[in-house]
Amino acid sequence: MREQTWHGPRASTTRRRGVPAAAAAAAAAIMTTGALAPPTASAAARPDTVQQGLNALVREGRPAALATVQGPDGRTRTYTAGVGDLTTGAKVPRDGQVRMGSNTKTFVAVVVLQLVGEGKIALDASVDTYLPGLVRGKGNDGRRITVRQLLQHTSGLPEYGAHISDDEIAHRYFEPRDLVDIALTDKAEFRPGTKWSYSNTNYVLAGLIAQKVTGRPLAEEIDRRVVQHLGLRHTYFPAPGDRTIREPHPKGYRVMPTGELREYTEIDPSAGWAAGQMISTNSDLNRFFTALLDGDLLPPAQLAQMRTTVPVGDTGAHYGLGLMSRRLSCGGVYWGHGGDIVGYETRGGATDDRYAANIAVTSIPADISATRRVETVVDTALCRR
Repeated sequence: MREQTWHGPRASTTRRRGVPAAAAAAAAAIMTTGALAPPTASAAARPDTVQQGLNALVREGRPAALATVQGPDGRTRTYTAGVGDLTTGAKVPRDGQVRMGSNTKTFVAVVVLQLVGEGKIALDASVDTYLPGLVRGKGNDGRRITVRQLLQHTSGLPEYGAHISDDEIAHRYFEPRDLVDIALTDKAEFRPGTKWSYSNTNYVLAGLIAQKVTGRPLAEEIDRRVVQHLGLRHTYFPAPGDRTIREPHPKGYRVMPTGELREYTEIDPSAGWAAGQMISTNSDLNRFFTALLDGDLLPPAQLAQMRTTVPVGDTGAHYGLGLMSRRLSCGGVYWGHGGDIVGYETRGGATDDRYAANIAVTSIPADISATRRVETVVDTALCRR
């Protein structure tokens, strides 16, 4: 199955192609760091391992890398490396906006779980309870799939993105039900509840359920219940037809089969919808995941359900209801998600003791080992205490 470009956890084993030397050299030409809160004298005297990690990501061929690291006292450091525009050589904007891909799923899961707390959705009710007759065919049956299984990727529903090219993602508008119809041309992957397998189709259906029970567009519910509630000033769900990124941002790129880097900044993000349409900044994502773990978005019962996980294969990661836990090399875990959409990849999350870090790069790594190196920078940021 083709690796999807708005995924959170990736499973690709595709061989990475080389980046042209000129592009790599341009990307490596500008490497900067800065702090909203100044470092201590002792910190300034030693190499900054987060900056070193971003520099290494750029040397590997990412045009740009951005990071924001937040301490439990709210003090924040921002970092950049590479260039924001390979044509002009423009600097990477500090804490610039990026397409956050599958981090969108956590926002959607929060909305659904708030509705669970309000008694409007039941986690163990079937999809058919809310969307009667929509999921049928080739072993896919909404009468046998629960809302919980959608949020946890244990439904067995096939992945619609296998049938959508990056050029279609960039230029074609999809209605959410178009995405469901595309998915249902394939057979169910397994009997619901028996395995874990990441499928964007799950979150398109979760978004449709949220719309059905509230009678309001999903984007409005996310904005009202999460974005405005937390004061996330740089986070939004693009309106239909909005191909732009509103605020200062690095341009996004895709590595073509020839090794050329092609720009994919302005795209139609509707192929992601509830699975990956939103735009944000590293600092807003840090604030979101910290607030989520603090209990600012969900009642204790629903937050506990969200943090009840199943293993993600043999990766050591675990998946709850729209929320992932990953081990830290210094002990413990952090909670977040991550996301890929053509042009951008993000990884990060927060710990229970309120440390948070998020990393964004401006092209999707071509294989799982390259993604792991982005995750290593997150680990470095959260372990340097």
